[in-house]
Amino acid sequence: MGWIIALIVGGVAGWLASLVMNRDASMGIVWNIVVGCVGSVIGNFIANRFGIAGSVKEFSIVGLIVAFFGAVILLAIVNFIQRGTVR
Repeated sequence: MGWIIALIVGGVAGWLASLVMNRDASMGIVWNIVVGCVGSVIGNFIANRFGIAGSVKEFSIVGLIVAFFGAVILLAIVNFIQRGTVR
């Protein structure tokens, strides 16, 4: 059950991050889920360094926020690699 929740929360976090980073038109639902889940890993890695624990396996607002910020970081890196600039 935890993986299903992680996919849903990852999809929401990826979608919100794609809206913030102006990538929504070029991404579908599958890429939103991928970006959200990978962003969650990045966000958890960074958040754990500051003592913040948030997981998307059990839904929590902290987990969603951590996944969102990780997805924004991931999309910023992708934008920089693709275009040479962060939007």
